[in-house]
Amino acid sequence: MRVLLVGAGGVGTAVTRIAARRPFFDLMVVADYDPARAEATVAAVGDPRFRAERVDAGDEAAVAALLARHGCDVLFNATDPRFVMPLFRAARTAGASYLDMAMSLSRPHPERPYEECGVKLGDEQFALAAEWEKAGALALVGMGVEPGLSDVFARYAADELFDEIEEIGIRDGADLTVDGYDFAPSFSIWTTIEECLNPPVVYEKERGWFTTAPFSEPEVFDFPDGIGPVECVNVEHEEVLLVPRWVDARRVTFKYGLGREFIETLKTLHLLGLDSTTPVTVSGADGPVAVSPRDVVAASLPDPATLGERMRGRTCAGTWVRGVKDGQPREVYLYHVVDNEWSMAEYGCQAVVWQTALNPVVALELLATGGWSGSGVLGPEAFPARPFLDLLTEYGSPWGLREQ
Repeated sequence: MRVLLVGAGGVGTAVTRIAARRPFFDLMVVADYDPARAEATVAAVGDPRFRAERVDAGDEAAVAALLARHGCDVLFNATDPRFVMPLFRAARTAGASYLDMAMSLSRPHPERPYEECGVKLGDEQFALAAEWEKAGALALVGMGVEPGLSDVFARYAADELFDEIEEIGIRDGADLTVDGYDFAPSFSIWTTIEECLNPPVVYEKERGWFTTAPFSEPEVFDFPDGIGPVECVNVEHEEVLLVPRWVDARRVTFKYGLGREFIETLKTLHLLGLDSTTPVTVSGADGPVAVSPRDVVAASLPDPATLGERMRGRTCAGTWVRGVKDGQPREVYLYHVVDNEWSMAEYGCQAVVWQTALNPVVALELLATGGWSGSGVLGPEAFPARPFLDLLTEYGSPWGLREQ
C-alpha cells in the first residue's frame, strides 16, 4: 500500500508514529501546506518509507497530481473538515481510495435550525456515492475515534451483543487538565467550535433525523477507569448520521462531556461572533486585512499537539447501547481509554490526538490486508467489527466492555 497523508499537524504526526511500527505499507507521503512541518514529521520517525511533500489541501489538481506522481493508492485526509470535499474529489480524480476522520460540513436549516436538518454532515459525500460505487472505488468516511471506533462498537453491539437495539448513544468524556492554562482545548478549537455550536442532530426511527438546540438534554455519565461522572450534552457529530444507515436502532445520539466552564466559553465566543468563519476586515500594519474570527481564536490558543507534556489524565471514547438479548433487557458501554502519561511516554503524542490517529491506521491495515473491502462511500459500521477490534488489541491498545 502507498499512502498520501495530507496534514502534518498533531493527528498526522501521531499517524506516522503509529504506522511506523507496522509493516502493511510501502510508502507514506506526508504532505502539508507548511513543508517544514511535513519534513519535521518525517524526520522524527526516521523511516525510509516516509517522504515529505508540500501541498495545498484546497487545490484539487495539485493533490491529484501528487497522488499520481507517487503512485499512491490511498489518500488519508488528516486536515480539518474544510478540506474534506476538495480532497475527496481529488482522490476520485486520481483513482485512489479515500479515508477521512470527519465528514463534509453541515449547514443549518435556514428557517428552523433547531427543529429540522438543513445540509447534514456527509451529505455532499453521500451524494457522490453512486459514482464511487460504479468505479469500484472506496471512500471510507468518519474513520477516526469519534466517529470511527465508536461506529465499530455500534456494529459489534448489533452483531454480537443484542437481538434488538433500542438506543445507541455515543458518550465521550475525560478528566484531562493542562498545567499552566485556564483554557486550552485538547483538540482543534476550530473543529470543536464547529461541532459544539451547530445544531445537534438526533435520529429516531419514526422521525428520521432532526435537530435540537446546542448543549441540550444534559445528563451525567459515569466514565470508566477512574474518570468518573461527567456532564454530557448533545453535540452535532457524524455517528448520528452514519450509524442508522447500517445499524438498526430506534434512536441514536451523541453527547460530549464538555464541562460547564467549556460550554460557557463556547457560548461567549458565539455571543461575540468569534465562532464565525466569515472574514471581517481589521487594520493591519500594511493596511486592511480580511480575517476569519474563528481562525483568530484558533491562532490565539496553544496548538493542542504541543500540550502533551502539560496534560494530565485520561480520555474515553465509547458507545452506550440499550436493547434486548435473549428476551432480556441489556445495557452496555463499549469503550476505549487512553492515559496521557502512557501515550506521551510510548509515542510522544498527547492522548486525544493519539487516540484519534490510532483507529484510521488500524483501518488502513485492514484495507491493505483484505480484512476490510468494499466500494462506494461507506462508514465504519458497514464493515465487520471483530477484525478491527482484534487488530486494535494487537496494536497494544485494548478496548473494554462494561455491563450497565
